Amino acid sequence: MRHRIAFRLALSFLLLTLAFSLVLGALFVLMFRGSVIDNKKQEMLAQAQAVAGTLVQDTWTGGKGRGGSPQRERYGSALQLLDDMSLGNAWIVDESLQLTTSGRGAHTPSYAQLPPDADAVVKQVFEGKTVFSQRFSGLMDSATLTLGYPVMRDEAVSAALLMHVPVSGISSAILQGSSMLFYSVLAALLLSAMVAMPLAKRLVRPLQRMQATALRLAQGEYDVQTGVHTQDEIGQLAQALDTLSVRLREARAESQRLDKLRRDFIANISHELRTPVTVIRGSLEALNEGVVGTPEQTAQYHAQMLAESRQLERLVNDLLDLSKLQSADYHLEKEQLNINEVISDAVRSARQMAQDKHIDISLTLPDQPMPVTGDYGRLRQMVMILLANAIKFSPPDSQVEVTLTGRTLQVADRGPGIDPEVLPHLFDRFHRTRAENNKDGSGLGLSILKEIADRHGIQVHIDNREGGGTVAQLTL
Repeated sequence: MRHRIAFRLALSFLLLTLAFSLVLGALFVLMFRGSVIDNKKQEMLAQAQAVAGTLVQDTWTGGKGRGGSPQRERYGSALQLLDDMSLGNAWIVDESLQLTTSGRGAHTPSYAQLPPDADAVVKQVFEGKTVFSQRFSGLMDSATLTLGYPVMRDEAVSAALLMHVPVSGISSAILQGSSMLFYSVLAALLLSAMVAMPLAKRLVRPLQRMQATALRLAQGEYDVQTGVHTQDEIGQLAQALDTLSVRLREARAESQRLDKLRRDFIANISHELRTPVTVIRGSLEALNEGVVGTPEQTAQYHAQMLAESRQLERLVNDLLDLSKLQSADYHLEKEQLNINEVISDAVRSARQMAQDKHIDISLTLPDQPMPVTGDYGRLRQMVMILLANAIKFSPPDSQVEVTLTGRTLQVADRGPGIDPEVLPHLFDRFHRTRAENNKDGSGLGLSILKEIADRHGIQVHIDNREGGGTVAQLTL
């Protein structure tokens, strides 16, 4: 079903409205019934008080009624009032339930006309209580409301006034009110049905947009956006999808960049491997075929082959080192050591490398030992990579400064610096600068350095220095 969620939302709204209406209707019926009965009780009580007052007056004045009987002569005004009452029946009885008289023209009253359980009501009345009862049914063949009211004389109860009113009028009023409520609820449900479905569809529309966006993302369309900007949970979900789209787009761009670097690296490393192999093979063929005749030429060929084999060995070792460091199964041989000794050892080796360019390497270390936990060989290799790069890119007869201050090692040179566009990619695994003085580089040195630093929790920062050159900082 296309709008299944919208249908469920609309149905839930209608069911909730119906349940609320039923509860409201039940409360209305209970409250309305109680209110109607209370009003009827108040009306009956006022009538009883008027009749009782008239009875007392007739007793003292000897008033006569219309029938001429002794009882009616005694209670003439009261009987007149009883005859004038338009609701139910009324009786005046004594404590022994003897009917003194009754209203509505009942000139010969009998005990059988009294409401059921009248004796219990009369007994409470002669105790001076005003009694209401809804449990009676009798002459009217329907539920009734009965009032027992004491008629006082000389501060004593002389008679009991019983008023019997059918509840059918009350029930009809409640039924009429309930009918009005029913039609009101029905109209509310119809109106809710007309409003609920469009509202539900409006709520579902952003979900449909997000579904379409998710499907397009699954197909690789990472430029798509949901276009939903509501300030609620649906809006937050849409924002998450939009953020996912941006991240996927960035990841694809990064993957494409890395793929290009990888292809370039493979091409470069293939060339670097092929060059020494070609030179070595050509030299061996020349020696084998006797093309080289003099001892001096033979020595030059041997020296050339040795240099090419060393270059080949360096490339292979760099690839192996990087592969090891990137492996989660490779464990460093960490121990407690003095970083001053590691730096001094690396500087001594670097000074031998710097002699050909007459580069001076200055070293400044603190007097006190600087203890660290790490792999001596890998830490030395990390410092050597920095020093080798500094020597490689420094001009002849310049200086490389190595300084350890606190827990920060700084290596600064006076070379040409680094292109700002290259700085963000210095530690990429397949990145290689194409500078003229980096022809023999493999592009793996700084990647190896970064892996070693990460394994030791060392922060690396490389940037251009003011006045020219490059400065590298290692924060231990």
